[in-house]
Amino acid sequence: MSNQSVSGTNRKTQPRTPRSPEARQRQQDILRIAMDTFAARGYNNASLQEIADLAGLTQAGVLHYFRSKANLLTSVLDKRDASDIEQLGTERPRGLAFLRHLVDTASRNAEREGIVRLYTVLSAESVTDGHPAQDYFRTRYEGLRAMVAEALREACELGEIDADTAVEDTANAIIAVMDGLQVQWLLAPDRVNMAASTDRAVTALLAGLTGR
Repeated sequence: MSNQSVSGTNRKTQPRTPRSPEARQRQQDILRIAMDTFAARGYNNASLQEIADLAGLTQAGVLHYFRSKANLLTSVLDKRDASDIEQLGTERPRGLAFLRHLVDTASRNAEREGIVRLYTVLSAESVTDGHPAQDYFRTRYEGLRAMVAEALREACELGEIDADTAVEDTANAIIAVMDGLQVQWLLAPDRVNMAASTDRAVTALLAGLTGR
């Protein structure tokens, strides 16, 4: 939902822009392999050599496209965000419509295990010292909290729920529920319905707001 652009960073830290269709396809293939590898093994345990071997390249070949392992990770996260932005569309739904969008997102996530695993593994790993995705996830959570809180305020203004001062706490709880459900679903997909559980949690939290 929140895309972190590489604009404004040093040009040498950005991925190269291939000129030929074949090179562009090779770069996308490396991204796909890196996404699967980071999701399965985490950033710290996955090596450039492993990714290069799966791509049929040398480490130098991978670095030709992405300059560094950290840059490859950033490119993978940008690719993941592009999927979320495409689903959201050009304009964010307002009020309770945005919360329904979150339930729809949970439903879609049940059909893209690789992306869910990538997000879950890397977000947890990012709390470790010096992790290259730490700023990305800190910024992403700040954006998500602000977006959900704003949707709750809009719902108050639209008369969809009663006005309340606990929107930030409620936003934190909604995000925590969604992330926690992803972990449970990855471990037991046949036992956890992310969309239904998200819907129930959001409904209960909204009832708590209006009941104050």
